[in-house]
Amino acid sequence: MRFGIDVAQHQLSWEELLARVRYAEGAGFDGAWVFDHFQPLYGDPHGPCMEAWMLLSALAVATARIRLGSLVNGVTYRHPSVLAAQAATVDRISGGRLEFSLGAAWYEQEHAQLGIEFPAVRERAERLDEALTVIRLLWTRDGASFDGAHYPLRDATYHPRPAQRPHPPIWIGASGERLMLPIVARHADVWHAFGSVESLQRKSSVLDRLASEAGRDPKTIARSTNVSLSEPLDAIRRTVDGLRAAGFSYFVASWPGEGRPRVDEFVERIMPAYAKE
Repeated sequence: MRFGIDVAQHQLSWEELLARVRYAEGAGFDGAWVFDHFQPLYGDPHGPCMEAWMLLSALAVATARIRLGSLVNGVTYRHPSVLAAQAATVDRISGGRLEFSLGAAWYEQEHAQLGIEFPAVRERAERLDEALTVIRLLWTRDGASFDGAHYPLRDATYHPRPAQRPHPPIWIGASGERLMLPIVARHADVWHAFGSVESLQRKSSVLDRLASEAGRDPKTIARSTNVSLSEPLDAIRRTVDGLRAAGFSYFVASWPGEGRPRVDEFVERIMPAYAKE
């Protein structure tokens, strides 16, 4: 069982964000996660919101053990060839501590305000599928070619390769059963989703079937979700226990409004019970 901490950077100074990540590293969290947005999702709409990959580079230098990622990157925000290079660079700087994630993106208002194209959901799913192929090719092969409708490659090579071999773990954030979970079944090392215990249990069963149909062992796809530290500790335990039975093995704790004392409670009273699993 692994636990990460979500230190989503909206409304935070660099100093506060770094303090949270260093605290998480010292407290024994497996990973620290920022998010991939250019505008705050709540609070002052003009507040600070630093860019994810620049942050990950800085955090890679400022930490030693904790794994790092952005949960999840939107496929619409960067060309996948550029994203592959950014991710390989962070993995090298961090000494192989990157968790790489990708999703179809969702925040239409942000796209409209910043002039970023926001295709319909089917096209975004197609782009996600192609992007994952492009990124894996650039991480593992010289002279890669790919006849993609959205992202073609022509004898493409990128170096340095990621430190992790064959590549960093690929997380896919997805919930839709018709378009998105089949992509997870084909590409993901880790599936990340939100929802109630019951809905995630059901979707996990759907993913098992889709993975088998894609010729993969469903057990090779790890499952992850978020937990709210603002919930009572007994409720957090019930959530973790219920989803552990459905194969979930990674829980991302959202930094709570109650602040560090609430995280301390989680570290002291919840994490040790699952430390050996």
